[in-house]
Order: sequence, then C-alpha cells, then structure tokens
Amino acid sequence: MARQLDYLTIREVFRRFHAAEPEPKGELEHVNAFTLLVAVALSAQATDVGVNRATRKLFAVADSPEKMLALGEEGLIEHIRTIGLYRNKARNVIKLSQILVDQFDGEVPSSRAALQSLPGVGRKTANVVLNMWWRLPAQAVDTHIFRVGNRTGICPGKDVAAVERAIEDNVPAEYQLHAHHWLILHGRYVCKARKPACAACLIRDLCPFEEKTL
Repeated sequence: MARQLDYLTIREVFRRFHAAEPEPKGELEHVNAFTLLVAVALSAQATDVGVNRATRKLFAVADSPEKMLALGEEGLIEHIRTIGLYRNKARNVIKLSQILVDQFDGEVPSSRAALQSLPGVGRKTANVVLNMWWRLPAQAVDTHIFRVGNRTGICPGKDVAAVERAIEDNVPAEYQLHAHHWLILHGRYVCKARKPACAACLIRDLCPFEEKTL
C-alpha cells in the first residue's frame, strides 16, 4: 500500500483525468433508475459486457418493477442465464421489484439506507445508483478502485470502506462526482492488475508505484 498522496498531487491527478475525459460514463446499459439498479445488482462477480449482452433483450420487455414481476422469476432466468449466480440474482431482482411496488410506489429510492434495504443491494450497488442516476458524490469502490487507490496512493486503505473514506476525504470537491468513474476506468484499461500499462498512463510521473512497466 502506497502512502496517501498530498492534496496538490491528488488535485493534479484529477485535473488530468478531467482533461482527458470530462464526463466519464459507467459502462452498464440502462434506460431508467430501475434498469440501472437491476444491471448493477446483476453485475456482481460478472463483467459489464456480459451483463449488457443479457439485459438488452430483458430491458426491452421489463423496464419497470411491475413488468419484471409480470415476467416472473423463471422468465427472468431465461434472459440472465449467461450471468454468474443467475438463480440467486433472479430471486433477488423479483423480491426487490415486489418491495419497490409495495413500499416505494414502484420508484427507486434516492437514499442509501432505502436502497440497501432491498435484497441483493449492498453499499457498492447503492452508491452506483446514487452516483449515476441521482448524481450524488457517492463512491462505489470495486476491485479496480481498491487496486488503483492503493497502488497509486490516491486513496489507500486496508478495505473498501477505508478506500471509500479516503476518496471522500482527499479528492477535491469539484472532482467527487466523477471520481469513482475515473478510477474504475483507469483500473480497467490502464492500471490493470497483472500488467499495468504504465507507458500509456497519464499520471505515471505522479504515481509512486515502484514496479512500473515502462
């Protein structure tokens, strides 16, 4: 774990991220808050590419809790069979759809506590929905962010909760909204786990990682 970078260095890191991609986007396809929630829930231990492949046809017929309930668990399974843990995920999606109808008038709530009360929705999933749909500066820490945060010293921490706090505490306010997307994309395409593409990294001169692949 690298030590925490200083404020001015972190500001320069995110200035460069912003200059390269001012409006980074999540890669899960969705058409509304409900389909975003379902896509994120389905993406646990799966790739965004695989989830998108399955949900294109699914969301064409079930883009609301009511339509998802009408489709039913077995109907949902037919659409998501290619996604890992599909039976358990299908069960949770049907349950959360019922709760949304019964307790939230069919709408996806905009509070973390309410989102986390839904089956299969943990803090990371809730933070993605809060950030991507409600545009709140919530930080969804996945394996990419955890790796990048600790490797670079941008937001080091011993667990995901500590990394989330490090982003909130150390990233300048004007970069908070998109911070987790910049970090995810950087980890997915540049600061990769096995062979980071350091030669193509736009923050390599600011990064203390000693095993650079230059």
